[in-house]
Amino acid sequence: MLYDAADEPETLSTDELLTTYATELQAVVDDVGADTVVAETDLDRETVDAVVAGDVADLTLEEAAAVLAVSPNYPDQRGIVLEVRDHLLMGMTTAVLDVDTIAANIDVDLTGQEVQQAIEGRTPMTLTEFAAIHRLIAERKDR
Repeated sequence: MLYDAADEPETLSTDELLTTYATELQAVVDDVGADTVVAETDLDRETVDAVVAGDVADLTLEEAAAVLAVSPNYPDQRGIVLEVRDHLLMGMTTAVLDVDTIAANIDVDLTGQEVQQAIEGRTPMTLTEFAAIHRLIAERKDR
């Protein structure tokens, strides 16, 4: 469910994590069909075609969750989003990380406040941002 797409996310770069997310999303589209994803989500055909092509960097967590939720193997969109956010928050606790430390150590341009807003769902989080945050938390938990 995105956060478990890679067995050892701490060993991967942000781009490599994005590739694992893309693979997970592509598998759902391959399984149910692009037309079904378009019909059952608010995503347009261009966005679904981008997922098929592996171009997921700018896809938001909510959009990725919508794709996954089309599959009977995943919970609904809201459940996926909440579980991913909970996973990040629990990881921050385990790794003893605050949002300012995350912002200072990820390879995307976010302030601590923006990291907090993204994790809490007050602002959209792209999969690139999620991958960077996810990787750092996993790395710090592993110490």
